[in-house]
Amino acid sequence: MDTHDATLVNNDALTARLHAWAERLKAMGLDGIASVLLDASAPVAPLGAQLLYVAQPTLGVFFSSESVGELARWLETSDGVAMLRRELAEKPGE
Repeated sequence: MDTHDATLVNNDALTARLHAWAERLKAMGLDGIASVLLDASAPVAPLGAQLLYVAQPTLGVFFSSESVGELARWLETSDGVAMLRRELAEKPGE
């Protein structure tokens, strides 16, 4: 794990944001498709992060630009992708 990965994993604010992202995806019924996309795209997650940066203005209709940027930063790291997977797999109340 490089220094950038460690910083993301240990940042409580980003971890809370990741949890919020996962909860929002669950509330919208998109957790299943998000999990499938994460699994299928794991090798190209950094590319997905770049796509999020490009789509940030459009996604701002649904999410804040800041939260889209944070998700993109998570996707740039292997630990971030793993943590998002765990959050999406977590059942309510766990």
